[in-house]
Amino acid sequence: MLVSTLKAWCHCWMQKPQFLSFLRAITTVTPMPPPTFLPSDCVYLKNRQLDSLIKRRDLNSALALFHSMLLRDSVTYNLIISGFREQPEHALRFYAEMGSLGIRESPTTFSSVVAVCTNVAFFREGVQVHCRVVKLGFSCNVFVGGALVGFYTRVGLSGVALELFDELPERNLAVWNVMLRGLCELGRAKVEDLLRLYSRMPFEGVEPNGVTFCYLLRGCGNQKRLHEGKKIHGCVLKVGLVESNVFVANALVDFYSASGCFVGARKCFEAIGNEDVISWNSLVSVYAENSLLCAAFEVFSLMQLWGQRPSIRSMVGFLNLCSRSGELCFGKQAHCLVMKLGFDEGSVHVQSALIDMYGKCRDIESSVAVFECLSKRTLECFNSLMTSLSHCEAVEDVIDLLGLMIDEGLAPDEVTLSTTLKALSVSPLPSFTSSQSLHCYALKSGLGGDAAVACSLMDAYSRCGHVDLSHRIFESLPSPNAICFTSMINAYARNGMGKEGIAVLQAMIESRLKPDKVTFLCALTCCNHTGLVDEGRVIFESMKSLNGVDPDRRHFSCMVDLLCRAGLLYEAEELLLQAPGKRDCFMWSSLLRSCRVHKNEEIGTRAAQVLVELDPDDPAVWLQASNFYAEIGKFDASRQIREVALARKMTREIGHSLIEIRQCDRGK
Repeated sequence: MLVSTLKAWCHCWMQKPQFLSFLRAITTVTPMPPPTFLPSDCVYLKNRQLDSLIKRRDLNSALALFHSMLLRDSVTYNLIISGFREQPEHALRFYAEMGSLGIRESPTTFSSVVAVCTNVAFFREGVQVHCRVVKLGFSCNVFVGGALVGFYTRVGLSGVALELFDELPERNLAVWNVMLRGLCELGRAKVEDLLRLYSRMPFEGVEPNGVTFCYLLRGCGNQKRLHEGKKIHGCVLKVGLVESNVFVANALVDFYSASGCFVGARKCFEAIGNEDVISWNSLVSVYAENSLLCAAFEVFSLMQLWGQRPSIRSMVGFLNLCSRSGELCFGKQAHCLVMKLGFDEGSVHVQSALIDMYGKCRDIESSVAVFECLSKRTLECFNSLMTSLSHCEAVEDVIDLLGLMIDEGLAPDEVTLSTTLKALSVSPLPSFTSSQSLHCYALKSGLGGDAAVACSLMDAYSRCGHVDLSHRIFESLPSPNAICFTSMINAYARNGMGKEGIAVLQAMIESRLKPDKVTFLCALTCCNHTGLVDEGRVIFESMKSLNGVDPDRRHFSCMVDLLCRAGLLYEAEELLLQAPGKRDCFMWSSLLRSCRVHKNEEIGTRAAQVLVELDPDDPAVWLQASNFYAEIGKFDASRQIREVALARKMTREIGHSLIEIRQCDRGK
């Protein structure tokens, strides 16, 4: 079903108007002077009417006026392109028409068209516009250059954006802020890069404003760099923006909260006047986002006493807190307040958070009910419901919802593709054909380079046994992040290719990306599945000593299992006793199972005794201990354990197979 759905969507995608060659018409038409039989003041008056309609967002009337105009100039097209910036296909069609009529672009034209192309699906058109900018000599224009810098940062090419930024002969404050914002939104830029860029501003005679400091504080908060953020706080105090700029004051609250310094956040909050509703909602949402429910309620109650109205951000924070903690009862109360405030009608963020909250709390019926009551189904709400269905393991429903989304004319984005691929991955019957179909659509829509989509594709292909395709996707990524490296290591671990997985880990470290706990767990799994004991020891010991990552019970369990498989039972027992979860049944069960294989009576006896003491209510534990004693010849102990289990009336749950056997009718 998914294959046919994606084929239908790809067919529709191929049928939509393409703008890949719209610049060809522009470059081949000889500019023609405007007709002289109509007075120029008529165009001026029409343009003023058009501008007024666009400002009122009356696009239908604006479009009718545009088509009624017998004479149009560059200002006319600049207005209509900017008016339809949220509809890239229409805006680019107007731009192509402008070129076919021989009307020369202005800096405003290029700024508007480049802003339209910031959508990833129109990346190729944006590059074509860049070529046109260079050909006409507008690349040194500060407004056009700033728009191009913003375009390349939005599509994830920060290196190209920095090159364009450095090549600009003149850089005003707006261009500096665009560059800082792009680095913050990418999330991959280091704080040092942001501060280095900020330190260059005084040498070029550019004074930072409140927007500049907001981006700097956001960058420090995203990476939890408290020390560097405090330096920015000092600069803010020096220029006196804390008292005069409420946005900077709220950015300080957000920074200290994101860095885990809630004392600093509270002090910055108390320095803001009680009449500022933004600061109240900032603190409420920050407490909620950090799971500090009591503190969030305290501030929420105080703000209502001061007569301040809760914002969408506050309610989304509460709903997300319920999603993380599974507090369905509190989530329903928040839902009632949302309806009382009227946020459930006009806010996509609240609607999406409600669907996600019910889904994460495993009340999928309420999640679907909220979705079905929406007056307008948006892409965000579709994605939230797909995530909820995937969380509740309703894989088939996720695929059906993808088909419904396409039927309603919505284009799947990176979240949609990633969620659908994850649903296919956890399916009892992973579908290689469906994964290929989604991969084809990702490539055609320009989403193949997205990190989340790439990781999901690698995971889906590796589960189907096609780890070579996973590796090909990984190699095609221009700048893979730590999650991409971890996904590739996990793909090799799943297919028993330990040496290849360790090589990827080494490449990750050489790229100066820091492995986290999940990365090390995948690498240890690589060693476990292929018996690489020495390599496993080196990775396990380097976690804390070289990378500052404390191994948890999962890492100890994987390492114990690796040593047990290799017959190093004494070393495994010693390591198990050092584990933070040394009273873990799974690890002792693995040790006992290996003692049966390697006939080690001494360690096996100790493991059996500990295992029975740890989980006396599990019939599988008693059966495993009984079988071990029987194998080493202690039949009395084995019989005694079985009698105790029978006296407790223990029964093992019958297993169920997920393998489907295709029945063939031999009579046909």
